[in-house]
Amino acid sequence: MNIAVIFAGGSGLRMHTKSRPKQFLELNGKPIIIYTLELFDNHPEIDGIVVACIESWIPFLEKMIRKFEISKVVKIVPGGNSGQDSIYHGLCAAEEFAGGRDANVLIHDGVRPLITEETITDNIRKVEECGSCITCIPATETFIVKQEDNSLEIPERDNSLIARAPQSFRLKDILSSHRKAIEEGRHNFIDSCTMMSHYGYKLGTIIGPMENIKITTPTDFFVFRAMVTVHENQQIFGFR
Repeated sequence: MNIAVIFAGGSGLRMHTKSRPKQFLELNGKPIIIYTLELFDNHPEIDGIVVACIESWIPFLEKMIRKFEISKVVKIVPGGNSGQDSIYHGLCAAEEFAGGRDANVLIHDGVRPLITEETITDNIRKVEECGSCITCIPATETFIVKQEDNSLEIPERDNSLIARAPQSFRLKDILSSHRKAIEEGRHNFIDSCTMMSHYGYKLGTIIGPMENIKITTPTDFFVFRAMVTVHENQQIFGFR
């Protein structure tokens, strides 16, 4: 069983939107989160989708899911006080949906709508192979890591990857890590791969598309709009 957990609990402060959170901004009359949900809804190996959403926006999301005929959403849960807490709420709902069956979970940002069917498939295969999968892209610029003594470490670019999403795991493993973090009072892990690495899990990786950006700023939205236009043009002229 493969379950997608989509978290859409952010308020979008860097997008400078006042009327609605960034995940509900529309392009061509469709909210960003619906573009994201459609990718998982249309994938033949995804059995169910859980969404963690800002509580006050849940009725609107339910309306959009009906409007755009998203059929695999099995639960919408309120987000938490942090991204980590929102993901945990979604994972608990995924556990309930799995009903004791073994399951893989693909954790993804609601504002990351430019992944592909192939990326989702590669995540599933990698989790089946080694228990985890972090979608990455190659580093195209030099990283500088500042040490505690203020010295600088510069990793080799050829050995560096940038983590994106989905980040996928066996459901029982990622839930175990979240519950350890809760016991320790930790709610500040920046993402799931950081948490899993902290608790000793080895992480598998795949290379995803470069355009798999997180729509966080107005510039990101303009890139998203351009990519949607490119995809539409490719369909019109028979390239896809």
